[in-house]
Amino acid sequence: MHVYDAVIERCADTGYYVGHVPGFPSAHAQGDTLDALRVNLQEVIALLLEKHKPRRTR
Repeated sequence: MHVYDAVIERCADTGYYVGHVPGFPSAHAQGDTLDALRVNLQEVIALLLEKHKPRRTR
């Protein structure tokens, strides 16, 4: 299991939590609770890691 740090802020206008993971371009998400934000960020990171997974050659 990998551990990543996230920068989290709360939007004053919407009340949503927004976060991004430094070092991961496009790794940002939002959620109405911190738990929802955590789950959303985990999904984004998993998708980015899958997208950039090295391909095997024969």
